[in-house]
Amino acid sequence: MILKISSLIALVIAVLGILFLFNKNYIFSINPITITIQLCSVVLMIRARITFGLRSFHATANTTKGKLVTSGPYRWLRHPIYAAIIYFFWATVISYPFIETIAAVILISGGLFVRMILEEKFLLVAYDEYAAYSKRTKRIIPFLF
Repeated sequence: MILKISSLIALVIAVLGILFLFNKNYIFSINPITITIQLCSVVLMIRARITFGLRSFHATANTTKGKLVTSGPYRWLRHPIYAAIIYFFWATVISYPFIETIAAVILISGGLFVRMILEEKFLLVAYDEYAAYSKRTKRIIPFLF
């Protein structure tokens, strides 16, 4: 129960960072690099959601329901949905390189990273093959991290 509450708190922290950026109008820009990264992030998000299926379409989704997904973007990343969100918002720093933007993006990334770690605890218990999968597949940056 404490893990689920911690995960929910981490989600709230990430959402607060997103709301801050939205309120300041720091999410979208006309910078072509930012636009390219954000479009690629959206494509990754859509592809990952389609691959993962309906069980990924809400904040309290049961990620351990059904078979372990290791195809599509999950072949390269353990958390492509979180990665897409992180990439999308770090792109805003290119267009809005302010301390407050960086702080908000750190909150978003930190909240999502906590969720990843907690989710992995559940996945290790639910799937015997998750330990091997996590050794060969990086968390959010292919081949690096």
